[in-house]
Formats: sequence, structure tokens, C-alpha cells
Amino acid sequence: MDRTALGRAARKTAVAAAVLGAAAPTAGCGVFSSGVDQETPVAMTVSSDTFAQNTIGARFTCTAGTQAINPPLGWAGAPPGTKSLALVVDDSNAPITPYVYWIVFDINPATSQILEGQVPPGSRVARNSAGSAGYDAPCPGPRSHQYRFTVYALNKVLNLPSGTSLESAWTAIAGATIGRGRHTANATSVTP
Repeated sequence: MDRTALGRAARKTAVAAAVLGAAAPTAGCGVFSSGVDQETPVAMTVSSDTFAQNTIGARFTCTAGTQAINPPLGWAGAPPGTKSLALVVDDSNAPITPYVYWIVFDINPATSQILEGQVPPGSRVARNSAGSAGYDAPCPGPRSHQYRFTVYALNKVLNLPSGTSLESAWTAIAGATIGRGRHTANATSVTP
């Protein structure tokens, strides 16, 4: 990627971060901001058996030239009134924060997991910070990064198209959140 393209990508990510940071406090979602919640979402649990000692496995990162594969996740505790679920994977330690790797939304509320390398049937995927609609495999440098896998219970189906912008998806998620759970996994020194 040339310097001009890198500059455009950095500006685009900075704008997305500003939009996301502004949206979070008003909705009480708290992923991108530590603002005061107007209504505290119901606490949910999120887990993955593949994160040994809360460390993301190499096969879910950019290592060894492998194709990006999302890790499996499970969750429980969505509150009554949940009409759909959403998943946001981000890195709060990225040089431009937050860096969003994956947004999956309109997940059926009866669903309790995402399988490795798949999205639940009927769900949609928004664009990530890289500008693609899919899972962007984390690629940390020499210092530790914390990847946050946050599941949101929403009070409505978003009905946005697949490939919708990161900003549009996040604003819609922030405005509809009634429950939230997070699993954090670390990764360090991944070399592609």
C-alpha cells in the first residue's frame, strides 16, 4: 500500500473512531468509551474454549499466511425482549483506536454461539476498520494487545444490509443495546 492510500486509510479509521466514540456514551454500550451509562445493559457471559489462558490462538491471527478464520464463541444471558444479537471484535491497544476487526449483526436471538470460520445463518456482516465486510485477522506487533469479543443483545433487528459501514452498524447497535457481555483475549509478537 502506498503512502497516499495509507494516509486515506488512517483518516478513514480516525473518522470512524470519532463517530464510534461519540455514539457509545449516548447508548450506554461502553465498548469505545467509558462514558456514564444512561441505562446499564444486562450483563451477559461470553466465552471461547479456544483461548488457552485468555490468549488468542495463532490460527485466528494473520500468521503463516493463513486465511482469516474467526474463532468460535459462545454466550448466554440475553435479557427478555432481545430481538437480535450483534458481535463486535476490536482492539483497544491498536495505534488508531478502536480498531474494529469484525461486526456481525442481526444474529437470531435463539443463537448461542458462532462456530469457527462461520457466521450464524441469516446474520449480516458490516465493514470493519480495514474497509472489508468480514473477519479481519488481528496482527499484533511486539507489545501485547487485548482483543475484545463483545456480544450485544438488541431490542430490535437492525435490518441493515451486509456490507453496511462500520459507523452505521455501530450507531444502530449502540442505540438498541439492552444486554452486553465481553471476553478479552491477548496476543503478542505475531509475525505474518
